Amino acid sequence: MQASSSRSFALATCLALLALTWAALRLGTQLPFILWPQASLHPAIEDVRQLLFHYSSLPRLITAILCGAALGLASTIFQHVLRNPLASPTTLGVEAGAQLALVIATIWAPFLLGAGREFVAIAGALAVTGLIFAVSSARGFSSLTLILAGLVTSLFCGSLVVALKLLNQEYISSLYIWGAGSLAQQDWSVVIYLLPRLLVCALLTALLARPLVVLTLSDESASALGVSLRLLRLAALFIAVLLTAFVTSSVGIIGFIGLASPQIARLAGARRFQERLVVAPLMGAGLLLLVDQAAQSVSGGFSDFLPTGAITALLGAPLLLWLLPQLKSSSTDLAPDSTTPATLHKPAFLFPLLVAVLLLATIIGIMVGRSVAGWSIADGEMLSALAEWRVPRVSVALLGGAMLGMAGVLLQRLTRNPVASPEVLGIGTGVAIGILLSMVISTAPSRSLQLAMSFVGAFAVLAVLLWRGIRSRSAPDQLLLTGVALSAFLDAIIVSFIALGDPRAAQLLAWLAGSTYRADAATVWATLAMAAPLLLVAPLFSRQLDIFPLGEETARELGIDLRFSRLAIMGLTALLTAASVLAIGPLTFAGLVGPHLSRALGLRRAFEQLIGAGLIGAILMVLADWLGRIVIFPFQLPAGLVAALIGVPYLIWHLTRRGR
Repeated sequence: MQASSSRSFALATCLALLALTWAALRLGTQLPFILWPQASLHPAIEDVRQLLFHYSSLPRLITAILCGAALGLASTIFQHVLRNPLASPTTLGVEAGAQLALVIATIWAPFLLGAGREFVAIAGALAVTGLIFAVSSARGFSSLTLILAGLVTSLFCGSLVVALKLLNQEYISSLYIWGAGSLAQQDWSVVIYLLPRLLVCALLTALLARPLVVLTLSDESASALGVSLRLLRLAALFIAVLLTAFVTSSVGIIGFIGLASPQIARLAGARRFQERLVVAPLMGAGLLLLVDQAAQSVSGGFSDFLPTGAITALLGAPLLLWLLPQLKSSSTDLAPDSTTPATLHKPAFLFPLLVAVLLLATIIGIMVGRSVAGWSIADGEMLSALAEWRVPRVSVALLGGAMLGMAGVLLQRLTRNPVASPEVLGIGTGVAIGILLSMVISTAPSRSLQLAMSFVGAFAVLAVLLWRGIRSRSAPDQLLLTGVALSAFLDAIIVSFIALGDPRAAQLLAWLAGSTYRADAATVWATLAMAAPLLLVAPLFSRQLDIFPLGEETARELGIDLRFSRLAIMGLTALLTAASVLAIGPLTFAGLVGPHLSRALGLRRAFEQLIGAGLIGAILMVLADWLGRIVIFPFQLPAGLVAALIGVPYLIWHLTRRGR
């Protein structure tokens, strides 16, 4: 035991020394070693190199060390207290909550960011932490549910942040660079802010280290020793939240460093909690410093060219995929909903009703609006004038929502996962990567090129998901977390592109949020040409979709070619997702809400559920487009973003409901 502890500490020290050596070599190319003492204490005003060393390079180095150590310590506490190897500020959504609170304060209450920015971040982090625990308590704090609730809450906070950035275009570039985790410094203010706070948290952790060891025992044994487990857990979690909030308020989100450092410490031999309290922060400091040096090397001296936090997400998402098998799957975590009403015997009555609701929503979307004079109903000449703008928007939203609704049914039945959807599993983000690649290939990508690259991106993500599903024997929770990890990885690539300051970044950001206000007649006809055959083909797979849940052996006995059927449904799902995301963006959650509401209405057979989910998805997107136009008039919110703000809370509610 002593040997393994010494080995882990030695490895962490070597990692930190390696990072420091690389940093020293890089700094040596900027300023000769002989001038370091003078530049550190009293830089010569006439020497630009010394000024940069004193006010930028050196504070950045120390900031990286402090932030890495803080995140390593916070994650060690989270993982120990929650007994969850995937717990970290990133996977629990604590960073996202702090970021949302800070973005809100930046836009609407900047006076709070003076001396009290940490209180804003702490408030946001605590609010999200409380929400996650409330959700996961419905299932007895299951490890998978806890992480899933954290990641889904992160999606919701991210959707709100995107909305705020779109409404405040003047802040987009700076907010994205900060939100992506930029360690660039201009003075010593961040170091002066972080150092005393982190030292206090480290001291409090040291005082709690011995009592926290009791948490390795069962709750009954710990209670028998007279330890108040509730207070102990709350105190430890509060310290971890504080550490996260301090880092996020200073430099933005540095994803996955906290997840990686305790895992590396454990693999290096630090088995005991008290050992990891020392080794994990040292690992975190070394890792973040190494990543930051790599970011600066890639940037070529431009400190914000590629934010450090984006690189940590690129490295951390594969780590999350690798660690997923460590979590034990629970067959009841995402089991089918036993409270769903029995199948309706009159779907023929339900379908006309849904069609009528869709027609009503379409009429409202086209005719009802707001102007400077107030609410108005367009008719006559006004309707003719507005139809040129409103009809294309409503049509594109309708078609995109219908395709996503059907794609959600295909995914849920193919993967046997009731929470699967193109948005949650990262397939929509795969389409976004395809769009990004089309922009790189061509300065003005054609619709056909965008569709082709979107299909490639969607199919690639879907293939990885199915591969993971086969390896995990179709465990719904593992598949869902795989999709979220893939989405985080691809999102990091997109954030890096936006943070580069490319002129197309604003256009990409608006599309990512699900914008329909650039739709025109040509867009409608192109979307209809893609949607019509796909929507007609999807119901043809109803028989296979009804048989899949019965198991592979039953499917073979009934003459189903599993390999061909799965490949065909995968391709159809990828095409539906690519076409819909091209039209309305990836942030919609119509692919999640549509199938669930159709089941809630009693449509249990595949054919009925496909039609019902398509109609419900269309209704949701048409109403979301209308709400986006009127809620904050004269400003507008993208339809996809409005739908996401509806869909994510639905998913969170769904997680709590299934534990009952």
